[in-house]
Amino acid sequence: MTYLLDTVTIVRHFSNSGAIGKKAKKILNSKSNKFIISVISLMEILYLAEKKRIPLNLSNTLEKINSSSIYSIIDLTSEILEVVEKTKFYELHDRLIISTAIWLNIPILSSDSRFDEVNDLEVLWD
Repeated sequence: MTYLLDTVTIVRHFSNSGAIGKKAKKILNSKSNKFIISVISLMEILYLAEKKRIPLNLSNTLEKINSSSIYSIIDLTSEILEVVEKTKFYELHDRLIISTAIWLNIPILSSDSRFDEVNDLEVLWD
């Protein structure tokens, strides 16, 4: 199965820091799953690393993604932006990532309980 990873999930998974929900951990550890990462998450990782707020940087993240066939990056497209226009969420970056999962019609792995309030979005964590 294919899943979209939100930024916090990527940071915790790639840096082996912070808690990951039981369901999310099982999904991340399964060798049969594939994971999509939004270019928006990569931009957030760059920003947070520059502010020294996370224990990894963009180069390390891209190295991990590019060294494994289970990860792929998705760009922001006009089709995704059409979903963004219809998706209500208070924070822009999360709104873009959420809309990507909706457009792809795949679940998102996220610890953000506010994601549960978004229509047409399947959130997996605990």
